[in-house]
Amino acid sequence: MSEMLSTWGCLRTRKELARRREIAGSHTGGRWKAAGVWAAMVLAVLTGFGVPAHAAANTVISLTFDDSNADQLTAAATMKNLGLHGTFYTVSGWIDQPSYLTSANLQQLAADGNEIGGHTVTHPDLINLTSDEVTRQVCNGRVALMNMGFKVTSFAYPFADQNASVQTIVKNCGFNSARGLGDLYSKDDPGLPAAESIPPANAYDTAAPEEVDSTWTLQNLEDSVTKAQAAGGGWVQLTFHHIATNTDPTLTISPTLFNQFASWLAQQQTAGSVAVKTVDQVVGGAVQPAVLGPAAPPPPPQGTNMIQNPSLETLTNGIPQCWAAGGYGTNTPSFSVVSPGHTGNNAELLTMSGYVSGDAKLLPALDLGGCSPTGTPGHIYQLSAWYQSDVITQFEVYYRTGTGYWTYWTASPLFNAASNWTQITWTTPALPAGASGISYGLNIQSNGSITADDYSMIDVTPAGPTAPAAPTGVAATAGNGSAVVSWTAPSNGGSAITSYAVTPHAGATALTPVTVTGNPPATTATVTGLTNGTAYTFTVTATNAVGTSPASAASAPVTPMAAATAPAAPTGVAATAGNGSAVVSWTAPSNGGSAITS
Repeated sequence: MSEMLSTWGCLRTRKELARRREIAGSHTGGRWKAAGVWAAMVLAVLTGFGVPAHAAANTVISLTFDDSNADQLTAAATMKNLGLHGTFYTVSGWIDQPSYLTSANLQQLAADGNEIGGHTVTHPDLINLTSDEVTRQVCNGRVALMNMGFKVTSFAYPFADQNASVQTIVKNCGFNSARGLGDLYSKDDPGLPAAESIPPANAYDTAAPEEVDSTWTLQNLEDSVTKAQAAGGGWVQLTFHHIATNTDPTLTISPTLFNQFASWLAQQQTAGSVAVKTVDQVVGGAVQPAVLGPAAPPPPPQGTNMIQNPSLETLTNGIPQCWAAGGYGTNTPSFSVVSPGHTGNNAELLTMSGYVSGDAKLLPALDLGGCSPTGTPGHIYQLSAWYQSDVITQFEVYYRTGTGYWTYWTASPLFNAASNWTQITWTTPALPAGASGISYGLNIQSNGSITADDYSMIDVTPAGPTAPAAPTGVAATAGNGSAVVSWTAPSNGGSAITSYAVTPHAGATALTPVTVTGNPPATTATVTGLTNGTAYTFTVTATNAVGTSPASAASAPVTPMAAATAPAAPTGVAATAGNGSAVVSWTAPSNGGSAITS
């Protein structure tokens, strides 16, 4: 199995964009259309954006392309032939993946005069993420593109979803602008303003029509331009996804239609009635330094559940927090929270209909570490969940690469349908080198339903060898300028001890250690070069292939001395005679290092 994970769709549908459109009426007309040279000059002073070289109220069109789809190269070739340039909003984690633009493609696009913009690392809905995860997505996507040598100043919100907090993060990550969707005139929204102002009133929520899709005609595309011209000019950003046939049935227009529109637009530019510019050319501003997002959280202690919100009890907008729907193929899945769960109030019901191919599943969000568990290459993980179903199921597992791209990894054996709550458990192989995160779900591969709850993922990698424990029972016997030190061998931590180090201490001063080797090394050593008459203590450490132990407790102090000899001859011998006796006296000699006993 080598399928790619999809999250069913890219940008917001018209219905999902309704929230943004409802507030459009609160904006003044100045947001949407240029108001002449004087207004542009005032805004330029207040915001720092430059005034266009031609101060006349002009219509500026930006051709923008979202999601790094490889078929956008067809549009790029058309634009190159016509002398037009566009902005390609790039999902950095998808670069060099099947069906997406390659590094070489992006370099050629930039060399041809196109702009490379940011579109996060993995294309998540930013308003449902923590601040740290939003920052990782926005900042790290920009850093990856800048590391490829691109000038990255423009951003597009995935799903056109954002709020004030997200706007601030985009700005702090170094972008000069960020594009929304669904705020300007289009065929389905004829009552909205015709154009964005130049410069925009809010550079981090620039207005644009809804994305171009398969229902748009050449007339619809041209109307987006001519309506702005009729309204006095301004800026219109048109958003394309697929330029192809027989692909995404929604977010696609044919190469023929794009060529017709681009040719018409080039004629308009030649006539002087429009200018086609990249987003950066419209907004302007210096390239800001690259800003790296916060590091992903480390894994929890081994043996603990790595899944966040494992029982699905915490909901955000009715969806289990830190969880996402995923799948691929031709099928119609439906996800819903049901009550009660196996434990607690919630479980997730997945119902599949219209099945032809592929699968669907609920799984921890495929992010940069805010929700998805952080994995360690070489480790193995025990996965478990409780489920009820009327179809077979299996664990399907993905891992995150170093670039942030999520790829299919492996799957468990199939598990039978279960009419009652049943727990299933399966242990993964070792996580591949280069992997940094893991996500998994119980999939469904046919028409039917499955209800799941109480997920768990535990690192069950066997503990490897450790450094030895500290030696014990250290004792020393003093000699002449030396000491013999002995100790008891410690636990080796699962790896053979290869050496010991015996360190003499004169008071608080540690002297040069003596190394003891061997197979195995001895547990005694003679330390030489000591000063007679000085007290010493000794500590010992043990070393194996993993590392070195802590130092042992110190031995009792010992004082080296020179070896004892026979006494010297007494001196000053004198005698005094008596009656049949004599009293003899003398001076005691050196005792040779040992007390004179007689």
